Amino acid sequence: MNLLQMDHLTKRFGTFELKDISVALPPGYICGLVGQNGAGKTTLLHLILGLYQADEGSILIDGMDYRTEEKQIRDRIGTVLAEDLFDPSMTLIGNADWYGKYYTGYSRQRMERYLSRFRLERRRKFGRLSQGEKQKCQFAFALSHDAKLLVLDEPAGNFDPDFREAFFQELKAFIQDGTRSVILATHLTQDLDRMADHIIYLENGDQIFAGDIENLRERYRMVSGEAYQIRRIAPERVIYLEEKRYGARALVAHSRLNHYDGRLAVCAPTIEELMYGYAHRTCGVQQRIDGGVNGSS
Repeated sequence: MNLLQMDHLTKRFGTFELKDISVALPPGYICGLVGQNGAGKTTLLHLILGLYQADEGSILIDGMDYRTEEKQIRDRIGTVLAEDLFDPSMTLIGNADWYGKYYTGYSRQRMERYLSRFRLERRRKFGRLSQGEKQKCQFAFALSHDAKLLVLDEPAGNFDPDFREAFFQELKAFIQDGTRSVILATHLTQDLDRMADHIIYLENGDQIFAGDIENLRERYRMVSGEAYQIRRIAPERVIYLEEKRYGARALVAHSRLNHYDGRLAVCAPTIEELMYGYAHRTCGVQQRIDGGVNGSS
């Protein structure tokens, strides 16, 4: 059973529409959620957390529907959001004990262990923390109540480099037993390149990619060299071509049957290169939700 299942999910806010989102995330994976500001990332996270109700489509968390099993779903989700979720006048452990009452798996001992590991003083007032420390505290609490799904909204951007590395190690440990997963919205795509298993890429409310990151990478290549050499590639395969004074580079659709001029440098794209290529794609190239490109190979 998938830990997260979204089918044709749509949500409208005035002129903005998050439309036809379909994602299947099995347990044991880290899923990166990426896109430019205004792409719909926060809207999608709020749908996953049950803070918004979809206008169309369905969403299941661990096989359960918010309409009938909201309490059980919330018990299984740990969150780190940009908003301050805790009472600023209470201590860190006081906040954890207060909100922990709503989670059947909450452990004070586990919370204290994570606070110590993250170098946070348990008796310090939450309101006196820096933004990065507040998100560390939220992360400690998310790990303290035995959640099955972590939903994290841009936490790493507020962490110092040393803790950011520790943060990603904690995520790897969280999914290690194969029963739990993570959804991580972030603009730090280089971190996702080395640790994410799945990716969801949104653009202006549209789902561009969704699925296994290695399968998605296999669909594309970054090609660099002389512009005339790149222009020999079938035009319907070229998603984006950038020409400069001393050469050119392109994002192209790829399959194992494709061959390239031996003078071209060819490599799998990074997430950032995929995003940049699609954001500047050539008019006429058609996108598909599964990450492919319509046209001949």
